[in-house]
Amino acid sequence: MTNPSLNCLSEGHGATTMTTHPILPSCNEDYGFFRTLTVCPHRDRRSAEVWTLASRLIAAAIGTDSEDEMIGIRDFLDSRMGRHFSDDVVGNMTGCNIDTEAAIASAIRRWQDWRISRKTERCDGIPAGLPYLTGWVQHFAVAAAMVETD
Repeated sequence: MTNPSLNCLSEGHGATTMTTHPILPSCNEDYGFFRTLTVCPHRDRRSAEVWTLASRLIAAAIGTDSEDEMIGIRDFLDSRMGRHFSDDVVGNMTGCNIDTEAAIASAIRRWQDWRISRKTERCDGIPAGLPYLTGWVQHFAVAAAMVETD
C-alpha cells in the first residue's frame, strides 16, 4: 500500500526542456546526493547516470540558463542539502515503488512546492518565499561565483 504522505508521482514526470549547459560531475562522491544514491540498492542506473539525470531534471525544473546555475546544481547536490534531497529520492523509490527518474521528479516537485522561510532568509540569505529547490541552487550558485571573484 502506498503512503499518501509521500506525495508519489504517478505520471507526467518528465521535464519538457533541458539545459544546453554541460552537466558537471560531483566533486564530493563520498557524501551528499552521489554517495546516498551509490549505496541505494533500489536505483536502476549507475551512480553517474543518476547524477546526470538529477542534474538535468533540476535544471529543467528551475529554468537553468547559465553555467553558474549548473555550478549551483552541482554544489547543491554535493552539499548537506543534496543529502537531504537524496533521502527524499530514496524514500520515493522505496515507499512508492517507483523508478529512479520518477523518484527524482517527485522529489523535485515536492522541493519546488516548499518555500524558503524567513528563518532561512535570516540564516542563509536566501530570499523568503522562493521555491525551496530554486532558492538553494541559487544560494550555491552565488556562493561559487563569490569564490571565483576573490
